[in-house]
Amino acid sequence: MCGKSKANHHHSSRTLISRKWTLFLCLASFCSGMLFTNRMWTIPEHKDMARSRTIEAQELKLVSKGCDLKSNELIFSSKDIFGKVFNTHNAIHTLDKSISNLEMELAATKAVQESIQSSSPLSEDSKQSDTTGRRKYLMVIGINTAFSSRKRRDSVRATWMPQGEKRKKLEEEKGIIIRFAIGHSATPGGILDRAIEAEDKKHGDFLRLDHVEGYLELSAKTKIYFVTAFSLWDADFYVKVDDDVHVNIGTLGETLARHRSKPRVYIGCMKSGPVLSQRGVRYHEPEHWKFGEGGNKYFRHATGQLYAISNDLGAYISMNQHVLHKYANEDVSLGSWVIGLNVEHIDDRRLCCGTLPDCEWKAQAGNICVASFDWSCSGICRSAERIKEVHRRCGEGENVLWNATF
Repeated sequence: MCGKSKANHHHSSRTLISRKWTLFLCLASFCSGMLFTNRMWTIPEHKDMARSRTIEAQELKLVSKGCDLKSNELIFSSKDIFGKVFNTHNAIHTLDKSISNLEMELAATKAVQESIQSSSPLSEDSKQSDTTGRRKYLMVIGINTAFSSRKRRDSVRATWMPQGEKRKKLEEEKGIIIRFAIGHSATPGGILDRAIEAEDKKHGDFLRLDHVEGYLELSAKTKIYFVTAFSLWDADFYVKVDDDVHVNIGTLGETLARHRSKPRVYIGCMKSGPVLSQRGVRYHEPEHWKFGEGGNKYFRHATGQLYAISNDLGAYISMNQHVLHKYANEDVSLGSWVIGLNVEHIDDRRLCCGTLPDCEWKAQAGNICVASFDWSCSGICRSAERIKEVHRRCGEGENVLWNATF
């Protein structure tokens, strides 16, 4: 019994010691494992992360530099594109002007050839133009007049139209031509034509047109005026005005000169009146059906009292005169000739001021009118009597004309 108890005691002590050592060894192994793990994994992981962050930073820097280079390239390329567009625009404008000049020369040559072939006599102006060569003028003003309008012509000569040496000075120094535009009677060489010839011999201010005068032929007269004026004078603008309208020539010249560099310009007081289909009324339109249903209005066009076209349009009308359609009203006809072209319509209300007191108020305010007339009369009512008063109170004064630089 005693031997057996000793043996059990010895076995339990060994078991106890082995458990302690086992626990100690486990703890030691755990600590060693922790130490080994920290040294082998933690530190290299930190280095790899740092290295990866460095690489990412370098890549971002390269990308940002690439973006900067691309943005700079875009800036330079956009500047180059704008420069090329600007140069192309200038080249197109120069080419456009060159084509216009060639068209003008062609039209002028064609007009002279047609005049020679038709054996029609040349006027004094055309003879002078042919012998001395074509100089450049600012504008040609054609004053539409009739055989029965002698008093109106005299009232214009006494007010806004310079006479004698002043008119020649106006042509030479300012480049402004002014003529009364008139055709001939249905019986050439009759009393009406002889009266105009005598008046022209006294004043020398007529432009005779190859046209039979008549109120219903104003569209044809307007076309022939532009063709004739273009063939005689190389001007920047061709102006048509009625003989019962007051004009400030200097202000007109300054107004037109502002548009001198533009191609294909059509200037006037633009309107769009009703198309009148009723027979017997004034301004009746026989071809009213072409403008659509009853009650329609015309397309925009300059009112007939005064308007101007640029040189290119004068060339166009000259070259296409035989195919340009004529409507009953001459201002509508001119508007139809340019409505389908690449033309700039300039609406300037100073070209259609009223007479007293409208034009006087504007003159006092420093906004001098180019032209004045009464809408109710389509011109100055009783112009032969009233235009002098209009000129006195609404005129620009001679100094404005002679001191103007166009």
